[in-house]
Amino acid sequence: MQAHSQLDQVTREQEAAIARRLLQANELYRYANSPDTGNGMRVHARQQAREALNVVLSHQPDHAQALSLMGRVAMDDGELDEAASLLERAYRADSGSAQTLANLGYLALMNGEPERAEQWFDEALAQDRQSAPAFAGKAYALRQQQRFDQAFLHYRALLDHGLAWDSVYAGMLECTQHLEVHQADQALAQDAIRLLAHPGLPHQELSRFVTRILRQQYAEDVAPGDWLLDAVCSDELLLLALEKTLLVDAELEKLVTRTRRALLLEIRDTGELYESRQRLAMALSRYATRTGYAQVVTEEEETFIQELDANLKVELRETFQPEDVAAGLIVRSLYGALFHQSYAQHIGRLALADWPEGMQPLMAETYYHKADEEAYKQQFEEKQDELALARADLPHAWPCWHNLRIHHEQPLKQELAQSLGIDTSSWPETVRILVIGAGSGQHAMELAHYFTDVEVVAVDENLAGLAHGNRLAQEKGLSNIVFWPYSLATRFIQDGNQVQMVEIRQLPSEGHDGTPIKTLAQQALGSGGLLHIHTGEHGASRVDVALRRMMERHRLQPTTETLRRLRRMILNNPQHEAYQELLNEPDFYATAGCRKRWFFPEDGNQLHALMDNLSSEVDWKLLRARDTDGANLATAPVVRQLQAQAFGTGTQSLVGQGLSLYFQRRR
Repeated sequence: MQAHSQLDQVTREQEAAIARRLLQANELYRYANSPDTGNGMRVHARQQAREALNVVLSHQPDHAQALSLMGRVAMDDGELDEAASLLERAYRADSGSAQTLANLGYLALMNGEPERAEQWFDEALAQDRQSAPAFAGKAYALRQQQRFDQAFLHYRALLDHGLAWDSVYAGMLECTQHLEVHQADQALAQDAIRLLAHPGLPHQELSRFVTRILRQQYAEDVAPGDWLLDAVCSDELLLLALEKTLLVDAELEKLVTRTRRALLLEIRDTGELYESRQRLAMALSRYATRTGYAQVVTEEEETFIQELDANLKVELRETFQPEDVAAGLIVRSLYGALFHQSYAQHIGRLALADWPEGMQPLMAETYYHKADEEAYKQQFEEKQDELALARADLPHAWPCWHNLRIHHEQPLKQELAQSLGIDTSSWPETVRILVIGAGSGQHAMELAHYFTDVEVVAVDENLAGLAHGNRLAQEKGLSNIVFWPYSLATRFIQDGNQVQMVEIRQLPSEGHDGTPIKTLAQQALGSGGLLHIHTGEHGASRVDVALRRMMERHRLQPTTETLRRLRRMILNNPQHEAYQELLNEPDFYATAGCRKRWFFPEDGNQLHALMDNLSSEVDWKLLRARDTDGANLATAPVVRQLQAQAFGTGTQSLVGQGLSLYFQRRR
C-alpha cells in the first residue's frame, strides 16, 4: 500500500515537472515571436524552447501539445520536413487539437498550399470557435488565394475583437490594395481611419484605398467658404489622409487646393489662424511637403505669401518666441519648405523640441529633416549639379514614405534556399546586396531591416531620395545599409568588391553617362550570384512620351514651372481619354513623380541591353518568373521569349510587362 502511494507521488511529481516544462516552452516561444525581441534573442529563445520540449518528449514521446509546439518551432527555423513529421505525430496523438490543426494550416501556407491551409483552419475552428491563430491563419489563406474581400472582413473581425496584432494590421492593409469602393461606406471609412492611425504601418500604401473612399464621400462638389472649412475640419479620415498619405484623384486634389485657398483667405480677412483650423492648416502643409508643392497657386495667394515673407523676415531677425511666429510659419509652409526661405537660418537657431509640441511634426518635415538631408548630400560630387538650379527646381525624394512594411525577420540565405532552392553555402556569412534604382530607399531598407545576415548598398541618381533614405535609416538605427550615387557605387565595384545579389528596381535616366548597368551587374556578381530584375519601364506610357515630345517641340525647359503648367493642362481636362492612365498614377500627384516621368525617364536602351544579355543560358539561369499579380510563371516560355527578343524575331518584348525575374549567374 505504501509502495503504491510512493509510486503515485512520483508520477504526480513527474507530471507536474512535465507540465512546468511545457509551460516554460510556451512562454519561450511566445517571447521568440514578440515583435520587441531581437533576432539573436529570438533564435536563442527558440533553441531553449526546443530543449524544454525535448525533456517533455523524452518522458512522453506522444505528448500531442509538445509535438505540436515543437513542429511550430521547426517551422520557424525553416525545417519544414521536420515540422511535417512532428505535426503528423501530433495529429495522430490527438486529431481534435485545435492548436495542431492550426499549425498544420500554417505549414500548408509555408508549402504554398493556401487551399489546403484553409481546410485545416476550418477544422481547427470547428474544434475551437475562439481560436484566434486559426482565424488569423484563415484570413492569410484567403489572402493567398486572392480572395481579398473575404480576407479583409476576417481581419476586421479580429481587430473588432481586440486582437490588434501587427500581422493583422499588415494583412488588412495588403487587402485594401485590391478592394474596389463603389459607394460611401462608414464601416470602410472607420477601417481606413484605424489603419492610418496605426503608427507603424506604411501609410503610403493606403493611398488608393483612402482615395476611393474619400472620392465617394465627396462625389458632389463642396461649396467654398466657411462651410467647406467646417466640413473638412470635422472629417477625421481626410485629415489623417492629408497628414499621412497621398490622394490619387484629380477632383480630390482640387478639393485640397480649394480648401487651402479658403483657409488662406479666412486668415487674410480675420488676421488670425483660429485654433479650430490649426490641425487642418498643419495637415495641408504636411501634404504639400509630401507632394513637393504640386498644387496650383492663385495670384491672390502668391501676393499674400509675399507679404507674409516680408513680415516673417523682420520678425525672425530679432529674438523671438516660437509661439509668436508659429501661425505665420504654418501658413508659409503651405506654399514652400521653410528650409528654402531666405530667413531659414533664423529658424535654425531653435531646436525642434523648442517648438510647440503639436507643431513639431510639421517643423521636422519642412525644416529640420531637410537640413539633415542637405548636409548628407554635400559629401557627393553630384551635389554640384544642384547648385545651378533655382530653389523651386530642387528635386524632392520620391516616393515619400516613413514606415517600412511589416515582415518577420529571418536570414536571407534561409529564405533563398526555401523560395528559390539555391545553395548559398559558398556565400560569405554576411550577404552583400546591391540595389540599383533604389529611389528613396524603402525596399532597400526593408532588406536591411528584416534580413538578419545582409548589408545593403542602395544606389540611385536622385540625391534627394538617397538623403531621405539615409536619414530614415539613421532614425531606425540601421547600420548595415549605405545610400550612394552611381559614381561611388561604380568605384566600389571597380575596386574589386563583389556582391552576392543585385536587385534592379529602376534603370538610370537617359541622360546618365556612367557605367552601363549591364556592365555594372556583371562586374558586381560572381559565379552563383543572384540577379533580381523588374521589367516594368518607368515613364513609358503613351501620354508620357507625348508630353516629352511636346516639351521638345515647344522648347520647354525641365523646370518646376513647366511641370506645373503641364499638370494644370491635364487637371483642367480630366475627362480626356489620353490622360486617364496618368491620372490614376501616384507619380502624377507629386512634383518628384512627374519630374521622373517627364524629365528623367528610364533609359529603355539599357534595359533592352540587359535583357539581351540575360537571354544567354550559358551565363544565366532563370530561377523564377512572376507576373504583376505575384503568380509564378513557367520559366521555359519566358526564356524562349527572352532569346527570341534578343535575336530580333519580332516577338513581344518582356520590357514593360512588369515581370519579376530571378536569375543566377552560372560563371
